[in-house]
Amino acid sequence: MSTESQRTQPRSIGSLPEGEAARENVSERQRRGKVWEGILLASTIFGIIILLMLAYNIVDDAFGGIGVQYTVEEEELTDGRPLEELSQAELIAILETNLRSRVLKNLERERPLAERSREELIDIINEEIIKPEVVAVYSLTEFLFNRPAIEAELRESHPRAEIQFKSWLSWDFIVKPMSSDPVEAGIRTAILGSLFLLVLTMLISFPLGVGAAIYLEEYKNDKPFDERSPVGRWMNNALQRTSGLIETNIYNLSGVPSIIYGILGLAIFVRSMQQITSGAVFGYADPTTANGRTILSAALTMSLLVLPVVIISSQEAIRAVPSSLRQASFGLGATKWQTVWKIVLPHAMPGILTGTILAISRAIGETAPLIVIGASTFIVTDPSGLFSKFTVLPLQIYNWTSRPQPEFRAIAAAAIIVLLILLLSLNATAILLRNYLRSKRVST
Repeated sequence: MSTESQRTQPRSIGSLPEGEAARENVSERQRRGKVWEGILLASTIFGIIILLMLAYNIVDDAFGGIGVQYTVEEEELTDGRPLEELSQAELIAILETNLRSRVLKNLERERPLAERSREELIDIINEEIIKPEVVAVYSLTEFLFNRPAIEAELRESHPRAEIQFKSWLSWDFIVKPMSSDPVEAGIRTAILGSLFLLVLTMLISFPLGVGAAIYLEEYKNDKPFDERSPVGRWMNNALQRTSGLIETNIYNLSGVPSIIYGILGLAIFVRSMQQITSGAVFGYADPTTANGRTILSAALTMSLLVLPVVIISSQEAIRAVPSSLRQASFGLGATKWQTVWKIVLPHAMPGILTGTILAISRAIGETAPLIVIGASTFIVTDPSGLFSKFTVLPLQIYNWTSRPQPEFRAIAAAAIIVLLILLLSLNATAILLRNYLRSKRVST
């Protein structure tokens, strides 16, 4: 090859395999792809197994068997007839025969037995005479697959006891208030506290978060002050630098541990704003909440916790709206606010709502900030307003799991199922709402 032809020939930067080498190259790349696919599949299966183990552990504790021992057998009182088949007069006769005179007088003083319904009389007989007592608790696995062994163990430890199936998750468990007796305990107060906290947190964090996101995305670079004066230019520069500083720190705040927000809420909302958060400024005088440890303080604290996530998700949703829609709106003579209100927000709303509801879902499961603020661990009074004492489901679960008795572990598992149903319902609502708004946007 001549020197001139070498100068005009393009410089080679590599070579492609041919023939058998090409087939081996393709096979090798496909093999690597299969290996990575297997690793990803194994990761997914591992996650599913962990979730299934968690679900199994919860269900295994929430359902199962109990060993029940009665002070007086029902058959001894009714001659073998069920209590539900007895008349009101027969039930009153059982009470008058078996109750001590002092207890009977107290019941008559509260309300005469003759004026009580049959269901009330049966409840009194169960509580005051039959007195069922749970002497042993067994998991669902033990109850189903190890029945002979646990029956033998129960006969040895409590000869008069009998084994029954027990679903700790029941309607009574949901509608009853809390109790120191795990058999009689319920989560009505905790559910109402969680719902109060959820609604208040959403009402506070949603408008603040979306408003901040709109400003940072749509108005941050505007110059509201007169640029012709030095003061106006200084004010515009200060405003833009402040906006940039806030935007940077919002991302940092989203990673701050929740316990820090609890300490912040304790210092600001509980102690510094005690007169407001306790309701004393508004004439609400309740000595039990005069220290500011109310639902309002908790909602403000949880709003601080979720606000960075709401702002960031709203910013991403607003940023995803095509600029061509804004330009078209401006071209038709719309103002900036009209463009934001009529064009940007409707298109960004599915993403905004999805991010907000997922952030609120995080708030429902938080416990640490509420412990710092001083939420009640045992309360039998339902919350009735902003300045009420309260507790929430995660705090109640934490309290029950710290007890040594197996009955509390069982009702904690039942409460976890209720909390998961609440969370899944909220996430499902977010998905349905997002899909509805997207379909509505496409149809218009």
